[in-house]
Amino acid sequence: MDVNPLRDGLRIEPSPGPTTIVIFGASGDLTRRKLLPALYRLSTEQRLPPRFSIIGVARSAMDDDGFRAQFREAVDVSGAGEVATSFETRLHYFAGELDDPAIYTRLREQLSSESPESGVLFYLAIPPAAYATVIKGLGAAGLTRETAPGLWRRIIVEKPFGTDLASASALNALLHEHFDESQIYRIDHYLGKETVQNLLVFRFGNGMFEPIWNRRYIDHVQITAAETVGVETRAAYYDHAGALRDMVQNHLMQLLTLIAMEPPIAFTADSVRDRKMDALLSVQPLVDSKRGTASVVRAQYADGWVDGKQVQGYTREPGVANDSKTETFVALRAHLDSWRWAGVPFYLRTGKHLPKRTTEIAIQFKRPPLEIFRRVTSASVAPNLLIVNVQPDEGISLRFEAKLPGTRMQLAPVMMNFRYGATFGREVPEAYETLLLDAMIGDSTLFARHDFAEASWALITPVHQAWAEAVKAPVPQYEAGEWGPAEADQLIESDGRRWRTL
Repeated sequence: MDVNPLRDGLRIEPSPGPTTIVIFGASGDLTRRKLLPALYRLSTEQRLPPRFSIIGVARSAMDDDGFRAQFREAVDVSGAGEVATSFETRLHYFAGELDDPAIYTRLREQLSSESPESGVLFYLAIPPAAYATVIKGLGAAGLTRETAPGLWRRIIVEKPFGTDLASASALNALLHEHFDESQIYRIDHYLGKETVQNLLVFRFGNGMFEPIWNRRYIDHVQITAAETVGVETRAAYYDHAGALRDMVQNHLMQLLTLIAMEPPIAFTADSVRDRKMDALLSVQPLVDSKRGTASVVRAQYADGWVDGKQVQGYTREPGVANDSKTETFVALRAHLDSWRWAGVPFYLRTGKHLPKRTTEIAIQFKRPPLEIFRRVTSASVAPNLLIVNVQPDEGISLRFEAKLPGTRMQLAPVMMNFRYGATFGREVPEAYETLLLDAMIGDSTLFARHDFAEASWALITPVHQAWAEAVKAPVPQYEAGEWGPAEADQLIESDGRRWRTL
């Protein structure tokens, strides 16, 4: 058997102690598509403790056998044998209404009798409107208190974490009534992606990059999160959210702070999140009294073609109002008030029904101060470019100039590529695997803190308020299958730059 030398000597990774995971919303889509598959893969990789169980809680009429059948439908267990059988025996299910105190009493009795020495991880895989009901129910039943060091209690809260600054602050206040901040894990699955985590190693584990990671060498940064799909079956949620709430407030702001943060003093949850918070607080307001929302562009997709298929415009989607002004595309320019980044713009864009599914961070460096090759080549020297591919092909690429083979001095840009799968010879873990395991271990580095959530909303909420006041302002359109509206191009071209061709 061939051994990959890059994996030789890897440290033994920590494993959690006895754990029970309680999933509220166990019959839902998130549990079927993400949570059960992720937990099963952790089981096959022997990353779960010997004493481990899952309790599903939902309204759907179902028993333990029904929950296990749902698991078999969600996960391909063909040929898994004893591993799958052992995992199934750990699955249990409680049916009931989330506002019924009896369900929490039953849960407390089950945990006391079957898992008296286990830590408990509550997962809110439910609509945000039900968060308060479950949090209050857990608190009233005494399920949030940690009675001994090994008997920890933690809660994972899915996004969206509020819909504006006021609602996010209220949700934080409610959580803090029943949980300590150290028990709360606000999940953003982007932070579980391998390349996103590698940004910290790339910047602070290598001596060659950090000295040029500043305004003297970097011209600008582009962060793109593009989807080829439309709203699909999520119109009821999406029409009240939009791209700014759904993507920018959480995912893209997290990526921005990982690029912009100062070095932490240690790789600990508090130190890393403190530095990310500093970066977020340095972002200048996106709305000002003189220019309004000139730094933010919104748009909706119209009829068009994506992946060779004709698709209909957003306002013609089932469940979307004909006069809806909800944005399916956002582009914005952010500036940071910091010594490192003064004068360096960060351009963010995200949208649905775009030509390609990709998430990347492109850091464009400044051109050489003197083009010494201009007398021997007519081509302009392309600026160096560092590309962090977040998904789907996780890795990092570097573009630099090289001489073409031949007797004449001719230059051309070339790419140096690093890909996780090809380099390390192993499948990259799904984000939910990493995040679930970290929550069980008690490592909150990759989760949002309460102040980060509120500071991010403090940037986004004024944009929504300005849009709400501009009742008569039309929402620009872009043809499905294109890279957004002309206004997005004008935003970056007014600075003498252009969006990367993906």
